[in-house]
Formats: sequence, structure tokens, C-alpha cells
Amino acid sequence: MAKIRKTGLVVGFALLLMGILYVLPHEFKSLSPADSQDVFTGNPVASIAKKSSPAVVNIDTKTFVRKSFSPFGNDPFLRQFFGDQMDLFSRVVPMEGKGSGFIASPDGMILTNSHVVDGADSVIVTLSDGRRFDAEVVGKDPTYDLAVIRIKAGNLPVLKMGDSDRTQVGEWVVAIGNPFGLEHTVTVGVISAKNRSIRLEKLNFDGFLQTDAAINPGNSGGPLINLDNQVIGINTAIVPYAQGIGFAIPINVAKQVMNDLVKFGRVKRAWLGVYMQPVTTDIIEAFGLKSGEGALVSDVVPNSPAEKSGLQRGDVVKRFGSVPIKTPDDLSKAVRKQVAGDVAKVEIVREGKTMSLSVRLEELPNQETAKKNETPHLVLQLGVEVGNLDAKTRQQLALPALQGVVILRVEGSSPAERAGLRPGDVIQGVNGRSIRDVRSWETTLKAAGGKKLVLLVWREGRTTFVPLNTQ
Repeated sequence: MAKIRKTGLVVGFALLLMGILYVLPHEFKSLSPADSQDVFTGNPVASIAKKSSPAVVNIDTKTFVRKSFSPFGNDPFLRQFFGDQMDLFSRVVPMEGKGSGFIASPDGMILTNSHVVDGADSVIVTLSDGRRFDAEVVGKDPTYDLAVIRIKAGNLPVLKMGDSDRTQVGEWVVAIGNPFGLEHTVTVGVISAKNRSIRLEKLNFDGFLQTDAAINPGNSGGPLINLDNQVIGINTAIVPYAQGIGFAIPINVAKQVMNDLVKFGRVKRAWLGVYMQPVTTDIIEAFGLKSGEGALVSDVVPNSPAEKSGLQRGDVVKRFGSVPIKTPDDLSKAVRKQVAGDVAKVEIVREGKTMSLSVRLEELPNQETAKKNETPHLVLQLGVEVGNLDAKTRQQLALPALQGVVILRVEGSSPAERAGLRPGDVIQGVNGRSIRDVRSWETTLKAAGGKKLVLLVWREGRTTFVPLNTQ
């Protein structure tokens, strides 16, 4: 009996071993090399890199600039005497730049950063298969640091765009780009944070995705891809003195910008036309508010959509469309997601009462036109250059929410200098009339004619009257 039992065990073990020897080769034969590296989940990064790299491009730019080799440089004093002869000591040299991008349509539309191609005299795109093309800049949007360029090619591989609003902190991402000219480099990380605000010299943006995937110079314009092989961001900026802190523009923002750039060559950005400030504890008490949530309207731009809708200084915006407004940034983001022509309901609190207004958003005034027609304006007879108090100027000069025009420059030996005016002063009134902006400043000066002027000037938290003799 014991002998029979022992024989059965031997036979059973032999059958089990035969089964294993038969099954294992067939199972491993069906696994790809990438999957065999991890018997649980495979290697998604390798798959993403393989599928996405053909649609990622390298961008090389050249900008021709005149460089002086004179020991005196381009001294304006010497140029008064020697004029164009100073150019004999200079020559035009090419400045080269590198960046990344990705193909967004089979007919050659490529999405990248504005700063990658800004000012470039030539743009060369290199595909992963080595083909090189001259690229045309379709349009640029410095506000969001986005640009669309085009190459003459067809049937190109494209990357699918995802939904950056659904991206979660901690989600794995892959960056592909051209760091330091090292073509098609792949790095991996996670989404470290969302809605980061960045304030740089030429880039002011709220809503960045932050990632610890390695991003270096040359990665700019390249895609940030999730594990579904969809682009959720465009790599844009880094903190140079830190490690593992990079920023990407959410793809949902880029989609809207790209559509406008392709159709119009520019972005038809929506404009409300208000200056805002947070609701502080003092304001809550003074205005009789229930909480500090909302955006306090500190000023309304004349003839803007906000003024046309009935918004007034002192209103507290609580809701814009379906979006609850807790801070001024919330209102900025809500307006930014709209397009010119959209109509939105705005819920406000005015003198303790809740009201609802309807506002039709308009296109943001052309920046070049605004620069020519609004700021800066030099009033020659006074020797003072003034500008509107926009959000950027307030931030640069650390000014509170004020109404008036800010002095940008005072000429030497001018009436303004003799009166003690200086850059950073805010002119709030002329001869008893309030000044709202550059337009009202010029109108008031014209009406005053040759009379003596008395300016109401704000400086370092205090206002004072300053007589100004224009003779």
C-alpha cells in the first residue's frame, strides 16, 4: 500500500513538472521585451517613448544681431560725432538657440513655446527620422508663452492631447525634448503641484503644472505626457537654482490658444476691464461683508465691458458665470477661459445687497495699439512721462490700488523736476479734477491751457498738492 502511494506521488510530480515545462515557454513567448521587464505592469515609459518620440521635434533657431567690436562699445555720445561710421567697428553675427516642440496635426502644425522662436530669423525643425524642414511662424502668444509653427510636410505622426483639468497631483508623467541639444531625451517624474503662479520678466502666468521630471534648457516647448500617452502640458520654465522643479503650461490652455493662432495669427483674448484687490479684514468690516471671499473692484476701465455692464468701483465679485470667486486670481482665471463675445452672469455684492449683472466680454485691446495710444505718454512742456496704473506697473513699483497716473520718468531741469516730482509718484488730480488714466490726464492738461497747474500727488502713502509752473 505504501509502495502504491509513493508511486502515485512520483507520477503526479512528473505530470506537474511536464505541465510547467510546457506552459512557461508559451507564456513568455507571448510577452513583449518591454512587458517581460516587469511581470506585473510591464514598462509603460518605454512604450510611451517609442510611440511618442516620432511626433516630438527639435527646433534650431538663428537670430542675426549686430555686435560692436569697438573698445568704446555703442556709446551714444560718440555716435553724435561719428554717426553711422561707428558701424564700421561692428558686424552682424548669428545667435543660435535650441528648443523642442511636438506635431499637433498631420499637415505640419507644431506647438512650442513663444520664447523658443521669438525674434528668430530662421527656424529649422528636425524630425526623429532625421529630416529637416524650414519652419514658418504661424502665430505667437507671449502672454502664455505659446507659438504655432508650420512645416511643409504631410502624413506626419501626431500626439494626442489630453485633459489637463483631470490631471492629479502625484500622477506619473514623461517629458521628451532636446535638453542642451541632446536629441529626444526622455525623463520621468510626477505632477508635483497644480495652479502654480510664476512671475518672471517676460512671463506672468497663473495655473502652471509643476513637475519633478527633469527639464533643462532645450526642453522648452516639448510635451509632458501622462501614462495614457496623452499630452497634458508643454514644458516651459525651470527654477535654475533648484533640483526637480519644472513648470508646464496645461494643455487645455494651449488648445484654445492654438486654435486662435491658426485661425487669426493671434489670440482673441477676452477682456473684462477691472482692477481688483483682495477682500481684507478691514474691508469686510467697512463694507459689512460676511466673509473675505471675492474680488473687490478697485477701479473700472473707461468704456470697458465692465463699465458697460454696470460694474462699479467698490463692488465685490462673488461669482462669474458658474465659477465661485474667492480671490482676484479666481476672477482672472475665469475671464481667461472665455473668448471675446461670450456673455457671462456676474454676481456681486454692492452696499450689502447681492446683485446680478450680465456682461458681454470683448477682445482685449491690441497691445501694440495700447502701447501707442495709452502709455507711455511724454508731456514735453512739463518734462514728465506718465503711464496708466495697470496691474503690472503696480506690481513693479509695489503700489497699492490707486486711481491716477504714475510718473515713469522726469526730465532734468524741467518744470516737473523743479517742482520736486519723481518717478513712482502717482498723480491723482489736476486743478481739482480727478485723474483716472492717461486719457483723462491729457484731456485735463489741454483744458487747463497755459494756466498754472496744481497736482494732487500720492507718494509713500500720503497725498500732497504740488504747484507746477508750466512757463
